[in-house]
Amino acid sequence: MSEEREKVELEEGTLLTAIINNNLEQFRETFLEQHPYDQAKFFVRLEEEARIKVYHYLSPEEMAAVFENIEDEDDQYETYLSEMDPNFAAQMLAQMYADDAVDVLNELDKDQVASYLTIMDDDAAEEIRELLHYEEYTAGSIMTTEYIAIHANQTVHSAMQILKNEAPNAETIYYVFVIDEDKKLVGVISLRDLIINEPDTMISEIMNERVYSVSVAVDQEEVARKMKDYNFLALPVVDFRDHLLGIITVDDIVDVIDEEASEDYSKLAAVSDVDSQDRGPFSAARSRLPWLIILLFLGMFTASLIGRFEETLDKVAMLAVFIPLIAGMAGNTGTQALAVAVRRISVGDTQDQTLGKLIIREAGTGVITGTICGIVVTLVVFIWQGDIYLGTLVGISILATLIVATIAGAFIPLIMHRLKVDPAVASGPFITTINDILSILIYFGLATLFMQYLI
Repeated sequence: MSEEREKVELEEGTLLTAIINNNLEQFRETFLEQHPYDQAKFFVRLEEEARIKVYHYLSPEEMAAVFENIEDEDDQYETYLSEMDPNFAAQMLAQMYADDAVDVLNELDKDQVASYLTIMDDDAAEEIRELLHYEEYTAGSIMTTEYIAIHANQTVHSAMQILKNEAPNAETIYYVFVIDEDKKLVGVISLRDLIINEPDTMISEIMNERVYSVSVAVDQEEVARKMKDYNFLALPVVDFRDHLLGIITVDDIVDVIDEEASEDYSKLAAVSDVDSQDRGPFSAARSRLPWLIILLFLGMFTASLIGRFEETLDKVAMLAVFIPLIAGMAGNTGTQALAVAVRRISVGDTQDQTLGKLIIREAGTGVITGTICGIVVTLVVFIWQGDIYLGTLVGISILATLIVATIAGAFIPLIMHRLKVDPAVASGPFITTINDILSILIYFGLATLFMQYLI
């Protein structure tokens, strides 16, 4: 066990002992020395009785730091808030960064949200209320209004005074945004530039007028892509008239990237949400059943397709042995191509020329892998069964199947993207089942042609 892990376990033991013995001073001394992330991890593992004591040991501001670090998958916000005194909970939400408070309130019903907003400070309530109006998963829903803005006609000295006064409440101070009298975004300046320039220098002389921003209605995935491409620590959010509404910081984007990746993985697996740990079996089954029913009927079609070649199987029963091999290879290579295509689309690389190259590349990959696998399986079947024609049939089937499956795996998500359908919906099980059908058609079609050599 690492030294750091031993230290964490020792501190957790001390905290639990302090809670059991009602030792307020010992608890606060040890707990407040920890990083807020470690505080949150400790908090979510406590039983209700212990959590209620923690609410009495901490101030609303201290509890806010804990709540800001509770991960979404824990999904227990409503439970925790119900355990608190309503006034304490409202004060805690008011102390949180507005975007984090909105994340918590979005998990509650409207009556609960209204109740907390009524109790809390008017300024904090109004700030949170504005963010709650924006559609979920857009730039507006993840932005924060705790930013620092200055005017172009100020000096560096006056800007630094504003920075000094507002920094304690700002989510980031490394970028300072410049606005005009109408609150339109006109520039940006870094903390470094403020520090190295003379106090009487005008902001208009040193600010960068080329400011990258996003519309308040832009999808959060597009925001994440822009911040990743340009390596921003913060990105301003504006309305259609370029009025500065808020900023999105890199810590929020890390959460978005994780959320989007989890969502895409869920769709590739043909389930709705792999992160929902608190779902019961009936809820999980209900979300998965639509896909499974569709795949069930496709599977039945595959079975009926094999039935149509019953006469071929009666003549050469050995053909049935290789059905799982060919279908499995088609599913595997199709899923690989699907992953590449969805990844290309997810990073915004969707130009016609680029996607055309992707199709050509995947087709070439199918030819190469199909040729090598086909030769290998031909030799194996010949050595095993002593029948060169059967080996050649299986080998050619593998070659043709891998080419078709690879192209299908790449092509289907691209078509869905063109039709404005989420390409991740072209899930692995769906591609696998489609390729099963194609591989059976190819295999038995070739078997029919080879029949005179197989009997």
